[in-house]
This record gives sequence, C-alpha cells and structure tokens, in this order.
Amino acid sequence: MRARMTSLPLIFLLMIRGVSSADWGVSYSPTHICALKDSTVIMNCTYTYPTGYKIEKVFWTKGPGSGVELPDLSNDPEYSQRLQYLGDKQQDCTVRLSHVTLKDSRKYYFRFITDKPDGTWTGAPGVTLTVTDLQVESPERVTEGDSVSLTCKSSCALTDRATFIWYRNSLKILTESKFRNTLILNPVRREDSGRYSCAVDGHTHVSPDVHLNVMYPPRSVSVSISPSGVIVEGDSVTLKCISDSNPPALIFSWFKGGTIVEFGRIFIISKIRSDDSGEYKCSSFNRHGEKYSDTVTLNVMYSPRSVSVSISPSGVIVEGDSVTLKCISDSNPPAEIHWFKGGTIVGSGRIFNISKIRSDDSGEYKCKSFNKHGEKNSDTVTLNVMYPPKSVSVSISPSGVIVEGDSVTLKCISDSNPPAGIRWFKGGTIVGSGRIFSISKIRSDDSGEYKCKSINKHGEKYSDTVTLNVMYPPKSVSVSISPSGVIVEEDSVTLNCISDSNPPALNFSWFKGGTIVGSARIFNISKIRSDDSGEYKCKSINEHGEKYSDTVTLNVMYPPKSVSVSIISPSGVIVEGDSVTLNCISDSNPPAGIRWFKGGTIVGSGRIFNISKIRSDDSEKYKCRSFNKHGEKYSDTVTLNIMYPPRNVSVSIIQSGQIWAGDSVTLKCISDSNPPAVNFSWFKENESSAVGSGQSFSALQSGRFYCQAHNQHGSQRSDAVTVTVHHVAGRNVIVITATSGGVFIIIIIIFIILLITRKIINRQSAVHKSEDDDPGSYAALDLKTRSSDVYDTLATVHPRPDVHQSDSSE
Repeated sequence: MRARMTSLPLIFLLMIRGVSSADWGVSYSPTHICALKDSTVIMNCTYTYPTGYKIEKVFWTKGPGSGVELPDLSNDPEYSQRLQYLGDKQQDCTVRLSHVTLKDSRKYYFRFITDKPDGTWTGAPGVTLTVTDLQVESPERVTEGDSVSLTCKSSCALTDRATFIWYRNSLKILTESKFRNTLILNPVRREDSGRYSCAVDGHTHVSPDVHLNVMYPPRSVSVSISPSGVIVEGDSVTLKCISDSNPPALIFSWFKGGTIVEFGRIFIISKIRSDDSGEYKCSSFNRHGEKYSDTVTLNVMYSPRSVSVSISPSGVIVEGDSVTLKCISDSNPPAEIHWFKGGTIVGSGRIFNISKIRSDDSGEYKCKSFNKHGEKNSDTVTLNVMYPPKSVSVSISPSGVIVEGDSVTLKCISDSNPPAGIRWFKGGTIVGSGRIFSISKIRSDDSGEYKCKSINKHGEKYSDTVTLNVMYPPKSVSVSISPSGVIVEEDSVTLNCISDSNPPALNFSWFKGGTIVGSARIFNISKIRSDDSGEYKCKSINEHGEKYSDTVTLNVMYPPKSVSVSIISPSGVIVEGDSVTLNCISDSNPPAGIRWFKGGTIVGSGRIFNISKIRSDDSEKYKCRSFNKHGEKYSDTVTLNIMYPPRNVSVSIIQSGQIWAGDSVTLKCISDSNPPAVNFSWFKENESSAVGSGQSFSALQSGRFYCQAHNQHGSQRSDAVTVTVHHVAGRNVIVITATSGGVFIIIIIIFIILLITRKIINRQSAVHKSEDDDPGSYAALDLKTRSSDVYDTLATVHPRPDVHQSDSSE
C-alpha cells in the first residue's frame, strides 16, 4: 500500500530526526468493493505510526482535497447515521457503512491525527466503493416454444459470493442455478408470462419488474349457438366464435362444410332456412398461427318431403371428414325417422351425423320414414371412406445428446390406407426415402430440422419437425441455413451460428436487421411465414470479445393463398346492359398469373375481368385461378344473376277444335323475364282500359285481344289475336286467328265447309228449277283478309223468294 504525508513539515522532521516514512502507513483489504444497493459494507483497515506519537483523532473521509480540510464522515448528515467506526486508536481502523446507495460510490480514505503538529496522515490509495443495483434483462419478443434466458445484471461483480433469487409475480421461483445470475426457460410456455424480478439472498434490494409476455397462437377454439335448443325455419340464429390467443385474434372466418360463408367473431343467420342446415366451424387467426374449432351442426326443422337421403359432403369422403346424412320426407303428420346400416338400426332423427368419420363407417345406409298411416324406406346410399396418412411422427435414436461421430437413426411412423410411401426432408430438401433414415458418423453440418412426408393416393401428411443438434467444437463465425435452397412458406427453417473461439462461446445473439430476435446457437423458424423474410446475422461472444457473422438473406416463397373474387361494379342488382367488373384478389410470392373461368371454360386473364353490356346468357358461375411456380389456387365461384324485362311475349290458346256460341276461349300470356313476370294485363285493341288481368283470360265476345307482361325492370306487349263469332245454320261459331302470320284453325273451317256443302246438296235436291235458273241458290264461302289480320268468316246465303223449295225438312 502506498501512503503519503499530507503535512510537509512532518516529512521534513522525519528526515531530520531519521524517522522513516515506512513507519507511517494505512493498509486496506480489499481496495475495491462492489456492494449491492441497501446492503452493509465493511471496509477492513489497519494503520501504523512511529513510536513517540500519540493518536489524538481517527476518522474516515471522502478523499483528499487541495487546500481543503478533509471532512469527518461521522459529522456528515449523509453518513452519520449509517457509519460505524469498528477500529481503535492503536492499529485497527475498520469501518462499517450500512444502507449503501448509488450515491455512495466513490473512494474513501482513513485519516488519523497525532499529538504533534506534523503528525497527520491520510492513507492512500483508499478503498474504492462501487454500489450497484440489479436489473433484469429479457428478450423483447417471446413466442411459446422458444428458449428464453433472463439475466440478473449488476454494474460490477459483487465482492461477496452471491446467491441469486428469482421472483415471478412477486412469488419466489425454485431454481437449481442459485449461484448463477441467469434464469433459463426452455421451452417457454404461455403460463410463464408475468412480472419477473431478481434479488440476492440475504439482501433486501429487489430489481425492478420486467414483464415477460409469451405470444402463442389461438387455442381452445369453440363455437356457441344461440338459441341452444331446437332451431325452426324462420328463426334468427347467432353463432359466436370463442378462442384464447396472445395477442387476441383479429381475424375470424366461418365455414359451412369447406366453404367460407362469413367473417367476424359473430355470425348471424336471420330467418334461417332449411338449406342452412349443415356443419359449421370457425377459424381464429393471429400472427402466430390459426386454429379451427370443432364442427357444430345446425339442424333446421321443417315440414317433411318425399323420402330420400342426401349426403354432405357429396363427393369423395375421406377419413376425418364430418359426414351428415339427411333424411328428406313428405307423409303429414310429421314423420319419425330411423336410420339403417345394412339391416341394423344405427340412429334416429332426421339428421344422422358422423363426425370425424372412420374407415369402419363404410357401408350402405338408408332411412325409414313412418307415421300412424304407414312407412316408406328411402333408396340406399353408399359411404365409402378413404383416408390419407395420419398420425405421422418421427422418433430419434439415441434420444439424448448427439455428439459428432455418433450413429443416428430416424424412424417415420404413420397410419394410412393404402400404405404410404415415405420421403425424408432436412429443412425443405429431400434427403432420403423409406421408413428408416440412418446417419452414420454424424457431422456438425448434419444439424438441422428433419421431418418425413407420408404419401398415398388420397393425400399426404408431414410429421412435425425434429431438430438434430450435433455438438462439436466452435468454428469460424458464420451462419448456415437449413434448408439451403428455395424456402417456401410453411417450411421449417433453422439458422445455425457456427463460431471458432477459445474458450468456447456460450452466448449468442441473433439479429434481423438491427433488432435482436433470439439467443442461443440455433435459431429455428418452424412453418416459416412470408413476413419472416429479411437479413439475419448472429453475434458470438466470450469474455475476450465478440464478433458478428456476415448477413444471410431469407426470401420466403409461397404459392397463391386467400384467392377470392369480388364484384367491383355494380354493387347491387345486375341488369341486362350493365357493365360488370370482376376483381381477382390473391397473395403470393412471386406474384401470380390470373385466369378467369365461366363454368369450366377460360374466358380471360389478368386481375380485372370486364363484361361490357352484359346479356342474360352471361348468367353463370365465375371463378379465377391464381398460379405461380409454387402452386395454384382457385377462388370460390360467384354467380352472376342477370335481371331483364319481359320479352318474347305471346298469346297461346288453350282450347282446340270447334267452339260454339256460348262457349268461352281461354287465352294464356307467355313471356321470358328475370325475375319472372307476375303481373299481366289484357287489352282489347283500340280500347284504353284493360279488360282483364292474370296470366289467363277468358274471351266471351269477338274482338282483337293482346296481353302485356310486367316485372320491375320493364314490360312488353304481345301481338294481338282475333276472336270472331259468326252464325252458321242457326249456330254461332267462334273463329280465332293470330296476328302477324297466325295459322287458320283449318280443322274447324273444313268441318264447317263440309256441313254447309251437305246442306246445299239437300236443298238442291228439293229445287224445282234447274241449277242454271238462279246461281244464288247455293251456300257460299266468303273468305276475307284485312291488312295483316287474317280471319275467316263463314256465312249462309239464303235462297231468293222466287226459287221453289221442297216442303221436306233438312
């Protein structure tokens, strides 16, 4: 220890009298102390002085100052209540300072004064006291499944060996690493969310709280139905999607079967119809993932109809589908229903639901509808259940730590019908086939995420990824990506920080841009998303320094998704002649090409599809296909329902054959329109007021009649038909012709001509005068035409008075 005399006269006196400065001194042990805030510090101290001097005063001070009397800390209000001198006036100068604060960080010196003017001494270099508090360092973003490290940090290394205590939500956490200042949560769970703080055993100081917010995708997704009882056609039904996620889900989608029918947490079906029956489920989505609820069945009650069975879904049924058999029947009062598989009753009620159908549910099904008046069986329907691979998983041997040079065996386990083929993937790259994948003498570059894919003709399924983390000595700092090729959304991507250091690096940090996104040697992104694209690098640290790797870029490719069709214009009803614009919306990388389909026919390309001056025959189902090199996806179909006014309006005649006076003729108005015409008016030509309404009209008198058909988009009139009544031999004949090329009622005319001819012959047989005497003694057929109207008039010409007739009656 170095010591110096603050009084020059004393030094001079020592030189004169032969007193060595080695007789004077102060010794501190230790000279540097790191103490925790609010703790008690003991500064051990001893001092010496020459024989012949008597100690008058001893005290501790903050430090020497030029020309300024050094203060006695025991007289300083900031120290007087906390400073306790434990030494004596002989050799021991130890002092205790309690309840230290950050302001107490400085150098302290012991000073003593003897009975002689030149006998004052201040010990150097003194004791350097550093007072520190505790702070908890935690990552900014934490996702369930990550490995999370919380570090209890101080500004200096505590002088005394410290036992660290951790608290969550003010409750002590039991941990095995009590002499370490790091709390490791691996893997972190959503239940680990809370306020974390740390302390040192035996001290009252506790660090400020740090909030750990563990993000996780939706879970416990379910559907509630209101009303919860029987649902009758016409009821208003509310479905509510309930889920738990962090952050809370913002996107909710509703599915009926496999079709999206609504968005939002609440789905209301007002005035429910029988065809709203079916299986519904919702999906809850946040940025960490999505989850579907189980399906719920809406069974809408309604009057029975003809007995038949419908199957939903109607196509190929794969194991795991939710299958609904519906018995539709007609028999009043309402019927009871029994269901049969083969000859065995398997259920009752209108709906027979098989949720998550299994292969042994295959067979022939029928329903029997019965009431007190009888019974009737439906035809049988066949359920043939196919199923793709399921329960796919990977086991690893050995199951513990894997060291470079070990022999490792991966086994793919799956269930499928027919049996599946197996492919092995490291990241996104195929690395093998067959149920067993062996790696002999594993190397460090075999580290990564592995999964297997099980395939049959009904589908395929990946296992969850498993990570092989091969232990090996550090190497130069760089980043490796698994997979190393094109990265497609949903791939499992592993970034590995490789470094060369001595001693081996234990601390690693990962950066996306300039932001820390993780720690530990392996940074895993399972089921990678498009927003994970960016530049990544790692930092390797040991006690001698740190080094960054070069940056690597993740560019995530993905096939089209969220493909839908919207009708940009018009926004409401589409009327013939409108200009209609359809928009295809999709998300993909790289950007997708677009094809448009009307039914099954390609009708255009590009995101926008225009139909100018739309016609009724444009009514059809439209959809778009979005495609890039990673895949393709069709939108759901949208149906264009084109409205148009009545057209092709005509009049049809119900009766045929000969009609006599007193009969009525029924005319029917026929038209083509959308929506169908429901209003019809009948007019007699040259009259302003309607003579009838309704689709049918009974004509009781002669005249030219036409009809007019109406809907909300317009109206159109028919051509006129002529109804003519004439007297023939004491009878009235109604003759109907059609305007604009109408056809004569030939059969009636021929019949009347034959009748008149017979009368003429009979009359001529009774005439006494020869036929040449008077040409007016026969019946004549008078045919007339007027402009475009064609009509026939049959008239009987009576003989002249000077013609003698027979007395015999016809």
